[in-house]
Amino acid sequence: MPALAIAFFVTALLYASVGFGGGSTYTALLALAQVDYRILPLLALTCNIVVVAGSSLRFARAGITPWRGALVLTGIAAPAAFLGGLTPISEKAFLGILGVSLVLTALTLLVPVQETPKKHPTRLAGVMPLLAASFGYLAGLVGIGGGIFLAPFLHLARWDSARAIAATASLFILVNSLFGLAGQLLKGGAGRLGTAVDLGLPLIVAVAIGGQIGSLLALKYLPQRWIRLGTAALTAWVGGRLLLNL
Repeated sequence: MPALAIAFFVTALLYASVGFGGGSTYTALLALAQVDYRILPLLALTCNIVVVAGSSLRFARAGITPWRGALVLTGIAAPAAFLGGLTPISEKAFLGILGVSLVLTALTLLVPVQETPKKHPTRLAGVMPLLAASFGYLAGLVGIGGGIFLAPFLHLARWDSARAIAATASLFILVNSLFGLAGQLLKGGAGRLGTAVDLGLPLIVAVAIGGQIGSLLALKYLPQRWIRLGTAALTAWVGGRLLLNL
């Protein structure tokens, strides 16, 4: 458990420093530790909520969150996340989807981030609601937030500035995690949440500390490009390990 707590701490620090929650990596680390796959989404989504709640609040207080657009995307994704949480899935399918999601996550972290978008969004902006719904469903199904998939498309669509996109992704992850968690609880019973928390309380504490350090300090001392590359490397390694173990 100490080694797992350290891994959760590092994951939360890295992901929070680039505006994400880390749910997919938490889930994969638990799977590699051979924890019952049925409680993995519960613990991963809880950790997600702990990490991004503070970030979402800070973005809101700073006036960075583009509420109109962020609420549209989040409002479309949230019901899909709830349905994803309700969807039964076998262990092999769960781990396969999770492993592929992690590899894709690593690739999304390599998408260049442009701080100031061009004046006009691209045509890709028109399909953002459809993508949001898809990422929301995936979020509830395997215990991730989905924001790490949404953000690169928002950048490619020149949807808004980098800071506004980070704020949108943070809110997206928070709400999807809450709705996905609700769906998971209805599917498996509230008793599983108690089991997950009893098992993972040290991990939740680790991500709370790591998330705060990541969001408050990491960007001040390390170039964001290095942090994104480090996060991508960690995510690709964990996803690759998971797929090789199938």
